Amino acid sequence: MEQRDYETLVWSLQSEAQEVPGSFRIKVVGLSIFAYVMLFGVLALLLLGIYLTFSLAQGGSLFTKIVLMSWLLVVLPIVWLVFRMFFAAIPVPQGRELTQAEAPQLFATLADMQQRLQAAPIHHVLITDDFNAAIAQCPRFGLFGGYRNYLVLGLPLMYAVSGDEMRAIIAHEYGHLAGGHGKLSRWIYRQRMTFDVLYEHAQARRNDNWVNGVIAGMLDWFSPYYNSYTFVLSRQNEYEADAMSRELAGAEAAASALIRIDLLADWLQVSFWPRLYDQAKQHENPPVMPFVAMRKLLAMTMDEWATKDKLAAAWKVESDVYDTHPCLNERVTALDVRPTLPSLPGVCAADALLGKSAPVLVREFDGKWWAAEKDKWQKYHRRYHHSQGRIGELEKKPLDELSVSDAQELALLLVEFRSVAASKAVLENILGRSGERYPKPVYYYGRALLDEGNDRGLDYLEEAFRLAPSMADDCAHAGYQWLMEKKDEAAAENWLDKLRTIDAQRNAGK
Repeated sequence: MEQRDYETLVWSLQSEAQEVPGSFRIKVVGLSIFAYVMLFGVLALLLLGIYLTFSLAQGGSLFTKIVLMSWLLVVLPIVWLVFRMFFAAIPVPQGRELTQAEAPQLFATLADMQQRLQAAPIHHVLITDDFNAAIAQCPRFGLFGGYRNYLVLGLPLMYAVSGDEMRAIIAHEYGHLAGGHGKLSRWIYRQRMTFDVLYEHAQARRNDNWVNGVIAGMLDWFSPYYNSYTFVLSRQNEYEADAMSRELAGAEAAASALIRIDLLADWLQVSFWPRLYDQAKQHENPPVMPFVAMRKLLAMTMDEWATKDKLAAAWKVESDVYDTHPCLNERVTALDVRPTLPSLPGVCAADALLGKSAPVLVREFDGKWWAAEKDKWQKYHRRYHHSQGRIGELEKKPLDELSVSDAQELALLLVEFRSVAASKAVLENILGRSGERYPKPVYYYGRALLDEGNDRGLDYLEEAFRLAPSMADDCAHAGYQWLMEKKDEAAAENWLDKLRTIDAQRNAGK
């Protein structure tokens, strides 16, 4: 199914789900049952073939028995592989497992919610370095169940939100295991996850034998439709989980958590982590480790991320067909709460629910982060200082006296260690020379023009796209992002269509 066909189908199904929710759920259940019938039908045919082989072999001639047993030797390994595929386990979430002794207040909160919701127990609580929270049900035996429930909480998230907001977040996640959509939606969610893993296995092994090819072919046809229906149902379930969050923690805490997470997620990605890594230019070792810094800066930088402009921008973002979570506007509106900027938490959730384990986890996560990043950090530090010397050496000469090679080196060093804008004069000099056009200077000059608001930059991105297929993704992404910000989605999609046409013509000419 083409991407646009998928998008159209999801939007139409969403309308259907809102108009006739009962019949829509029946359709999703029917599709899930059909998926089982389809897959187990293949297995049943294989087993029937084995049974018939034994039956025919008992009354046949010696030659017939040899032929049938030879065929059986081929089919039995295939049946075994199919069984293994059906038992494929969904990868469990990864993280630092937390025990009740380490965080009694958190586990008491979970026990209270489980009792109030009459929900399934949480078997594992994991702490991660992500700014996120999630719950997962993972079967140990593929299509045959054996489910374990995992609650995943990001340490940065727990330092960002208040205790009440964290309870609202956990209530939302727990709501996926209970509530009105409970058993049915859990079953459908598990089947969707299991079928995704099964599809991956079938795709990877589709050329191994004809049975895998048949299963992969059936899933090629079925999966886009099944995923479309289950996507829409999953989005409905997000609203129900939000309602559960409101019931257990209050509408204000639920809405405040949603707004804080939306604003802070952008700040962490755009500001916090880039600033942290930027310190590698001047420091061989980080002056402050990230999780220690994060705890302090989340409160100290509220004037950067908790602003009316940031909230207004987040409020304008619309839901799409790729994230089952509705947009912020729709979720807060459904809670019947007016959007307001979050306030500074008196006590953060990490301190309230993790207690003495919070600083222990910070040290653990900082140590793990530095062990993974140390070599890269220090190599970049050395490269930065070497490059500054090289930039100074090249900048001493007039641009016209630099060779094409040296001019390109200077431009690319300026892009990497200063900015695209800082390299513009050098790029103009390179592109003004006669001779071969090089894709990277063309690409970065296009970027420089776009940064100034000049749409002529798109022409340079297109030229770079034509010059270097290896830069296709960079050119497509830069143009798409700029058009989405400056114009609209239609213009951005037209840009991608134009590049696809160029690529198709290039491939046809090979």
